Amino acid sequence: MKNALRQISVVVVILATITINILADALPINGLNTGRISDNFHVYFVPAGYVFAIWGLIYMGLLAYAIYQALPAQKINPRLQSTGWWVVLGGLANSVWIFLWHYQQFVGTLAAMLVLLGSLIAIYQRLGIGRIRVSTGENWAVRIPFSVYLGWITVATVANVTDVLDYLKWNVFGIAAQTWFLVVLVAVLVISTLMSLNRRDVAYILVILWSLVGIGYKFSNEPLIWIASLITSLLVALVFLYSLIRWVRAHK
Repeated sequence: MKNALRQISVVVVILATITINILADALPINGLNTGRISDNFHVYFVPAGYVFAIWGLIYMGLLAYAIYQALPAQKINPRLQSTGWWVVLGGLANSVWIFLWHYQQFVGTLAAMLVLLGSLIAIYQRLGIGRIRVSTGENWAVRIPFSVYLGWITVATVANVTDVLDYLKWNVFGIAAQTWFLVVLVAVLVISTLMSLNRRDVAYILVILWSLVGIGYKFSNEPLIWIASLITSLLVALVFLYSLIRWVRAHK
């Protein structure tokens, strides 16, 4: 009974989350477009509009996961048992974030984003991504969707923090906006390096690269921004390739 409740709850929350995200712009909620609200902030860590198309991939991945975890054969899958309620929490946080964002409660959005990020980290760890082998079906319907989701929310969390700081008019210790952007890129590089060396997660790294290239493209008229974004992208890719080569050599 507990497993069935979990499976049903996951399906309901995922469907509700996707619906709310779609309606956010289709209505739009509070008469405001999600992307246009973002454009009101004077920050550099935000990718070009086309990059946000990744949400379509995330939605498809979540639907695939919802169907897969609801299958009778997956009812007692220990990894799905240990992550189901985290998925529910993440979905609720995602939906709350949408309403807070559209009603311009920006400080609150950061709290909701951190809950979503925390839930995805918990899911990622419990799925054993990069640590244990699973079936092809579970890899494509569960692991890859959450790798992509976590990769994007990693980027979104950094962007959310910079937005809130801009909203609060925090002067960042007097550091120039471009210099602050470089500091943020270093943080992203560190996170990506840790993920590459410890998990060798292709999907996660590809999302980071997709976002960095999108930032460079959006600010192509500002040399420092697009060059820094490109260099960071290359470093992220090189570290990932190094981690793969090291892993292959260790398992010969």
